[in-house]
Amino acid sequence: MDHVTGCRCVRCGAHYHAYPNTTTCLCGGMLDVEYDYDYVRSHMTRTALEARPHDMWRYRELLPIEPDTPAPPLRVGWTPLYRADELASRLGLKSLYVKDDGLNPTASLKDRASAMAVAKASEAGASVIACSSTGNAASSLAGNAAAAGFETYIFVPSRAPQGKVAQLMIFGAHVISVEGTYEDTFALSAQAIEKYGWYNRNAAINPYLAEGKKTVSLEIAEQMGWRVPDYVAVSVGDGCTIAGVWKGFRDLYETGYINRLPRLISVQAQGCCPLNRSLHTGEPWTPMEENTLADSIAVGVPRNADKALQAVRASNGIAVEVSDQEILEAMALLGRTQGVFGEPAGVAATAGVKKAVEQGLIERDATVVTIVTGNGLKDVQSGIRAAGAPMSVTPDMDSLLAAFDKAGLHP
Repeated sequence: MDHVTGCRCVRCGAHYHAYPNTTTCLCGGMLDVEYDYDYVRSHMTRTALEARPHDMWRYRELLPIEPDTPAPPLRVGWTPLYRADELASRLGLKSLYVKDDGLNPTASLKDRASAMAVAKASEAGASVIACSSTGNAASSLAGNAAAAGFETYIFVPSRAPQGKVAQLMIFGAHVISVEGTYEDTFALSAQAIEKYGWYNRNAAINPYLAEGKKTVSLEIAEQMGWRVPDYVAVSVGDGCTIAGVWKGFRDLYETGYINRLPRLISVQAQGCCPLNRSLHTGEPWTPMEENTLADSIAVGVPRNADKALQAVRASNGIAVEVSDQEILEAMALLGRTQGVFGEPAGVAATAGVKKAVEQGLIERDATVVTIVTGNGLKDVQSGIRAAGAPMSVTPDMDSLLAAFDKAGLHP
């Protein structure tokens, strides 16, 4: 890969060659992929981009893949960026955009990482890919791997929503439901991956997956005409997504595509916020219980803490915690104002923006992008909790009129 110079540990600075199976540093730190930015500037021109397909692979010079590695079959990326004027008005913001990554093939942002895992597994000559997940990484891997002809072994905590488990089964994955926490699930998957030599899709181990996730930032910048928003809000679990979002903007800054960097808003659930707690106190992070309905960010032992904390601090970002009730309210608000149905973790960032504005952490004339990381159909029960039950009537007008009256409706 002429455009990749290697991988560097974010903790100790050690340098590694970018092999397909490269994982973590000997010191235990995560690796960051480094690029030859002069090469990128000369090859990824705006003219070149205009001729490319609208998917995540249009930014190949900023992705750690060989020139002849084919893009996996499912079309991942180039999800819509909506200007959310009504929602902005409700929140008291001048300008708000919603990036709906729930419209990826398996309905979450994690498709970006899983598509990268499939590409790198192909380069590594692997036939089996494995991971642990609270749900979205699992279903995205299962779908992308199935389309590319890979076998998968996927470990999920038993609390994973049935909609996500159903996706896994439909995609033909070997699913292991673990009676325990996400930490228990991760540990078991790590042991199995080492024993059987499967390709490791765990984002906190594999440095290439954040490179897939960062394409959401590359798209946001391009879709905004290379104008940079003041803030980008991200729901945070193990820290891999917010680290990838920052990496994307940083790469664009280094190549000259953008002239400044946004501030990050790290949004975690109040019942599970080890990274935000560290950001508030300045102390090292410590484990927490996983007490939130937002399963995709219910990570009490974040595996990518170093990169995530560095990203928020480097961006002069802010940290916001939201309650489960605030998440449910954001599900309904986002749906009713923008027509976007997000799962609890997917709308946590939007809930965080609302709270940040109320607390005066965001200037009301700021331009904000909130990323919806997963579709609400993955967790229908939470959607019903957020929206309420429908009117129930017998098939006659008197019953209908009574229901309208009870609901305060006057058609």
